[in-house]
Amino acid sequence: MIGATLVSLFLLALLAGMPLAVGLGLASVAVLALAGFDQLAVPTNLYAGIAKYPLLAIPMFILAGMIFERSGVALRLVRFISALVGEWTGSHAVVAVLVSMLLGGISGSGPADAAAVASVMLPSMIARGYPKGFSASLIAAAGSTAIIIPPSVAFIVYSVMVPAATVPALFAAGLIPGIIAALCLLIPALLISRRHGYGRGERRERPPLGKSFFEAIWGLLAPVIILGGLRTGLFTPTEAAVVAVAYGAFVGVFIYRSLELKGLFRILVDAGELSAVVLMIIGIASVFAWAGNTLGIFDAAASMLVAFHSSPVLMLVSINVLLLVAGMFLDAISIFLILLPLLVPIAQTMGWDLVWFGVMMTINLAIGQFTPPMALALMITSRIAGIRMEETFRWVLWFVLAMLLGLAAMIVFPELALWLPRRMGMG
Repeated sequence: MIGATLVSLFLLALLAGMPLAVGLGLASVAVLALAGFDQLAVPTNLYAGIAKYPLLAIPMFILAGMIFERSGVALRLVRFISALVGEWTGSHAVVAVLVSMLLGGISGSGPADAAAVASVMLPSMIARGYPKGFSASLIAAAGSTAIIIPPSVAFIVYSVMVPAATVPALFAAGLIPGIIAALCLLIPALLISRRHGYGRGERRERPPLGKSFFEAIWGLLAPVIILGGLRTGLFTPTEAAVVAVAYGAFVGVFIYRSLELKGLFRILVDAGELSAVVLMIIGIASVFAWAGNTLGIFDAAASMLVAFHSSPVLMLVSINVLLLVAGMFLDAISIFLILLPLLVPIAQTMGWDLVWFGVMMTINLAIGQFTPPMALALMITSRIAGIRMEETFRWVLWFVLAMLLGLAAMIVFPELALWLPRRMGMG
C-alpha cells in the first residue's frame, strides 16, 4: 500500500506539470510521514545524496564542457576534421559525427556536445545542401554518444549508486560501445547523403591540413590528457574533471586568447546554474530512493518482477523497453536515480555483470536523448537550426534504428563492453 502511494503520488505530480525534483520530494515526504518517520530524515538524506566525492566531477565536467565550447575549440576541431576528411558527397556528415566523438571525450554530456557541434556545423552543412532536419537529427544523435564515451557524467552517477561498478571500469567499458555507436550512425548518414547527393554541389576550398592541425592540437590533446591521466593513475576521475577545467581555461585565455575575465565569469555563472539543477535533482532523488529502500518497496517490486519474468531474456527485453520509453521523456541522470533502486536488485538476481548493465542502460538513455517526443538533444539542435522538431522525424528514425542495432550487438556480445576493463585489470 505504501509503495503504491509513493509511486502514485510521484506520477500524479508529474502529470500535474510539477518539476521532477518537486514531484520526487513531495512523494517522498508524504510517504515518510505516513510511515511515521521523523521528517529530519529528509534533509539528512538530501545532504547525504550529494555529499559524495565522485559527484564533485559533475559540476567540473559541466564547467569544462562550457569552457571548451566557448573558447573556440569546437570550431578548430571542425576545421581540422574537415581538412582530414576532405570534400565529397556526405563528407560533412562524417565530420559532424567525428567532432561529436572528440567533444564527447571532453564534456561527458550529450546535450552540451550537441549544442556545441550544432552551433559550428549546422551553417556549413546547410550551405552545402544538407537539409536542416537531417543535419539537426544527425548532430543530436552523434552528440548523444557523449554519455557513452568517457568521461561520462552518467557513468559517474551510476557508479555512485552502484559502488560495485567503479568509474574507471565504466569509462573503459564505454569506449568500444561508444565507437560502435558512432559507426552505427555513420552508415545511415553516408547512405542517405549519397542517395540524395548531399554535399555534392560546389566544392569549397579545403582547409590546409598542417595549419588546421596545429590550431586544433590543444583540443585534440584534451581527451588524451584526461583519459591518459585516468589510465596511468595520475589522477582520479574527480581530479580529472578539475584538470579539464584548468586545461580548458589555460587554452582559452593564454593560447587562443578567446576568453576574457568577463567571459569566464559568465561561464562560471551558467555552469553553476546548470550544476545546481542537476545536483538538486540528485539530492531529492536520493530521498526518494532512501524512502523506497527503507520501506522495502523496491525489493518487493523487484522480487515480483523476477517472479513474473522467469526467463532472463524476457526480463532483459522488458528492461530495455522500459529504459527506451523512459529515455524519451526524462534525462539520463533522472532515470538512473529513479529506476536504479529497482533495477539493480533484478540485475543481481539474474547474475548480470553490473558494469555491463550500466553500459547497456546508458546506451538506452543515449538513444532516448534524440528520440521524440521529448528528445532533449534533438530539441536543442532543432532550435539552433530554426526548425520544428517534427521536421526531423523522417531522418531521426533511421539513426534511432541504427543505434538500436548497436545496442543489440552489445547485449548479445557482452565482451564488447567487458573486454577492455578486464584487459586493464578492472573487471
